[in-house]
Amino acid sequence: MSKNVVVLGAGGFIGSWMSKYLMEKGYTVTSVDIKEHEWMERSEFCNEFLKVDLRNMDNVVQAVKGKDEVYQFAADMGGIGFIMTKHADVISNSVTINRNVLEACRVFDIDKVFFSSSACIYPEYLQDKDFEKLSGSYVLKESDAFPADPDSFYGFEKLFSELLYWAYHLDYGIDIRIARYHNIQGTMTTWQEPRCKAPAALCRKIAELPPEGGEIEVWGDGHQVRTFLNIKDCCEATYRLMHCQGDKYYALGEIGKPRPPAVNIGSDEEITINSLVNMIAEIAGKEVKMRYDLSKPQGVRSRSADLTIIKDLLNWERKYSLRDTMEEIYPWVESEVSARRY
Repeated sequence: MSKNVVVLGAGGFIGSWMSKYLMEKGYTVTSVDIKEHEWMERSEFCNEFLKVDLRNMDNVVQAVKGKDEVYQFAADMGGIGFIMTKHADVISNSVTINRNVLEACRVFDIDKVFFSSSACIYPEYLQDKDFEKLSGSYVLKESDAFPADPDSFYGFEKLFSELLYWAYHLDYGIDIRIARYHNIQGTMTTWQEPRCKAPAALCRKIAELPPEGGEIEVWGDGHQVRTFLNIKDCCEATYRLMHCQGDKYYALGEIGKPRPPAVNIGSDEEITINSLVNMIAEIAGKEVKMRYDLSKPQGVRSRSADLTIIKDLLNWERKYSLRDTMEEIYPWVESEVSARRY
């Protein structure tokens, strides 16, 4: 008999892919969002879709009541151009949703709850160095979250929400799982400003060039170091995290202290933005020059994940390289750009 699960925020990128993954595994999936998915038909990723605002408690009650598991992806978020400018909305909307979700899960005694956190919770002072040699970059360990010093309001909101989920576990026994995602990428994602992420944005800019190529704008100086994980690897890791052995997972936290058992989910394949542009240009078969805009948001200088815990806890390894991922994303974005030109 399949379990009844609800995926909150399933109108977005990661939530929709996770809904699809669970449905294909035989779960009965209810997907919830304030908006419809732009690229997937409802039947592709859920058995039922609720188009509601999760800032309203009655809607959250409707969504989670009678469910065995809750996957919480709903948030007011987007790419760096969005999260670095919409401070109040990012905090107030997301915290309201998470508080509603936890309270409803407590009342209805939900078996298990997943919360999607972010690498943005990590301190800026660990990510502010230039690393021309990628092997020299600092990898972020889960224990690095404190003392807290995220570079954005979005990062502080995610960290606060981690503590909120941990507090509900400690006080009410709710079985939680928390993942800190590091740049999850794939098709069927936003590729237009202001909410798109860097890989899709760069694919769009290159797709909009003529066949021979040309010049694109790059935010910052292009030396920022990042890692990017394929969405299919992300879904597999998230599923394993939800169903891993509870005592091993909770041992990662500190009972009675604000040190939640959050786990990095990401890739260990580092790349600069300059090199990412060159990779996409090669896939596109275009000659691309870069024009740097230092006035635009560019985030931390270097962000890379330590994956020791997740590999040990879940016996998990990524299957897809960044090249594999970009070879999926670019043709998809190019087709989207072409379709909307006419």
